Amino acid sequence: MNDSPGWASPGSAPSDGQEAGIPKPSSPVDGTGPGGQWSPAQPPPGQWSPPGAPGNGPGAPPHAPGWGGTPQGPGWGRAPMAAKPGVIPLRPLGVGEILDGAVSTMRTHWRTVLGISLTVSVIAEIVIVLVQRYLLPEQESADPNATGAEALRQAADSAQSQLITSAPSTLIAMIATLITTSVLTVVISRSVLGRGVTLREAWSEARPRLLPLLGLTLLLSLMSAAIMAAGLLPGLVLGSGAGGLVLTFLSFLASCAVVLWLMIRFTLAAPALMLERQSVPTSLRRSAKLVRGSWWRTFGILALTYLLVIVLTLIITIPFGIIAVTVDSNGLSEFLSSGSADFGWPFLIVTGIGEVIISTLAYPFTAGVMALLYIDQRIRREALDLDLARAAGVPGYDTPRN
Repeated sequence: MNDSPGWASPGSAPSDGQEAGIPKPSSPVDGTGPGGQWSPAQPPPGQWSPPGAPGNGPGAPPHAPGWGGTPQGPGWGRAPMAAKPGVIPLRPLGVGEILDGAVSTMRTHWRTVLGISLTVSVIAEIVIVLVQRYLLPEQESADPNATGAEALRQAADSAQSQLITSAPSTLIAMIATLITTSVLTVVISRSVLGRGVTLREAWSEARPRLLPLLGLTLLLSLMSAAIMAAGLLPGLVLGSGAGGLVLTFLSFLASCAVVLWLMIRFTLAAPALMLERQSVPTSLRRSAKLVRGSWWRTFGILALTYLLVIVLTLIITIPFGIIAVTVDSNGLSEFLSSGSADFGWPFLIVTGIGEVIISTLAYPFTAGVMALLYIDQRIRREALDLDLARAAGVPGYDTPRN
């Protein structure tokens, strides 16, 4: 184990069906096993602990601090005090602790976190604004009086135009997300140990993993697109009648459910790829094993995370949108008169500033939640907290696990 937080290749990890390396409860101190007699030397009243708890008998060595240490106070059911060298306690985490850990990382290492997220957000937004202004075709205004086949044609043309318009922005945003996620995952892994990292160090460590992370993202995107296409194909082949529409709708719902299930199943692949330095296929398998049995919990935490991001987006977008429309009076009057508008530079600049603020705050928060979810699952399944405590230099954790 080196000074990195236990991110070495897991090999035959307990999540693969083995339980090696996870501490087991000790036998009674007299060595007679479950059927024997307890030692006559009992602890004094008010300090008795459950039989079989590690190291509670006479002559037992003192507990090391951290997860699995001595309960603080008499009685049953006391939660042990966990070591906390960094932004999270080294034990299985609750939902609030995962969210708080992501925010604490932003607050504790704000120079590095906001430096990378702000830089990438500004560059990405400038490129998006320039592409929207100079490269994308103008959207055709729809005829509100069109009916029948003409209305359907206009709707199809509008959908195609929207797809073409959003594709460059989506691609740029994906690249920006990849860069920030890769660097911020390194920052978060160090913050768990209570250690800082400069922007240069984080970038130097994350840069070799950018191409594999890009490959992982493209693979998941293609997988989702293939599932959606396969699901919608039978309804489209059946035609535009009532049966075809019903089948298309039901197939769409079923495809969305399958895609959602797969995306949650593989949601920890990116942290595994970054922190364990695994290949793309191995990272997918690692994520599937870590999420197994915790799909609904993972889904709930991610749903709460993105709900908070949506709330943050609305809080920032609404006032900036009002300001942008107000300062661009020509675009507003054109929009009110014809239903479509070609907003100018004032609108693009103001809305761009709002998007930069949203991205600067949302990128590190979502990356933090993903990385801490990964750490939490490894603590629960593989006793990673022991490796983390040892890497952080917590007293009592100097002896490597067997």
